[in-house]
Amino acid sequence: MTGSEGSIPFTTFILKVANRCNIDCDYCFVFNSRDQTARRLPARMDLAVARAAARRIGEHASAHRLRTIHVVLHGGEPLLVGVGHMAGLLEAVRDGAPAETRVLFELQTNATLLSDAWLDLFEQYEVAVGVSLDGPPRANDRHRLTHAGRSSAVSAVRGIELLRSRPHLFAGLLAVVDLANDPVEVHDYLATFEPPVIDFGLPHATHDDPPHRADPSVPEYGLWMSRVYDAWLARPEYRHSVRMLEDIMALSSGVRGSVETLGLAPPTSIVIESDGSVEAVDTLRSVEEGASWLGLDVLRHSFDEALSHPKLLHRRHGKHALSAQCRACPLVDVCGGGYLPHRFSAAQGYRNPSVYCADLEYLIRHVQGSLRQHGWNPQARAASSP
Repeated sequence: MTGSEGSIPFTTFILKVANRCNIDCDYCFVFNSRDQTARRLPARMDLAVARAAARRIGEHASAHRLRTIHVVLHGGEPLLVGVGHMAGLLEAVRDGAPAETRVLFELQTNATLLSDAWLDLFEQYEVAVGVSLDGPPRANDRHRLTHAGRSSAVSAVRGIELLRSRPHLFAGLLAVVDLANDPVEVHDYLATFEPPVIDFGLPHATHDDPPHRADPSVPEYGLWMSRVYDAWLARPEYRHSVRMLEDIMALSSGVRGSVETLGLAPPTSIVIESDGSVEAVDTLRSVEEGASWLGLDVLRHSFDEALSHPKLLHRRHGKHALSAQCRACPLVDVCGGGYLPHRFSAAQGYRNPSVYCADLEYLIRHVQGSLRQHGWNPQARAASSP
């Protein structure tokens, strides 16, 4: 098997090892969005499915001569599969990788089930662990409650503190922006855990189901994140990254960003569901039933077949996949038109500007204005970039 001529391979493989969760976040795109497929999928990925996925990942890595791949263990809540079963999943993936390809394991959890046994396993396989937490208990519990409607904050913090005892495993924190929460309070609280990275995500919204705003004429999400930026810079003792903000800095200087929510670089991730089906950007579940489905699975199809799937053609079209308004915008190289799900409308598909267009513009200009005050020259930086 050889790699597709001129294709850009997948380098991140998201394994949905669990399709259940022990908490019930009301904004969850897996269980509380328009697409309810996850509730009908196997509760956990069978080892036979994991081995088939590992063979396909290994094929893809060999065909495209990938020196490094990322395998993300996701859910639902991935820790629900149990330590023993997770060990089998990790071993299957590691065994399926070519000898010349390094596998970097990552896992995203709500941390409520973390234990020393889990951390021992993550030590063995060098699994980097990211934790979802929206801020202090009052902020976190606006949306992240248990199925019984109780707080999840105490259990999550206990798990984070346990994870901090092995800081080399701590990948960082992920928080979803809520305008009802104070941005400085949220940022500074998350910073107390000394994560290497704090990542902020905008709520998944579309033109058919727009994000909540107190005043639609104001870029409230951009203002919220700009206050995070100012708080982050105000304390020189902070050593953590804020991924969205660092990506804006990098992209503004002509350097490729690190996430798929900004910039024009083609996405390089693909999702393998617990039944082995291959899925596009899984957050498309917030759009409509079936938006993320490709009709492929690891038992019958290669990842090269997914590369050329019609639903993934936007990967190759870059700026040309955007609306005329976006293509003409001077900030398009930074915002990339916005995250794919946020551009959707039933009438026009994905060619619209993001529902966060004004917010991204405000935030980007705020960051760039701050950089200019410190002598930043975007033309010089872009010219010197590789």
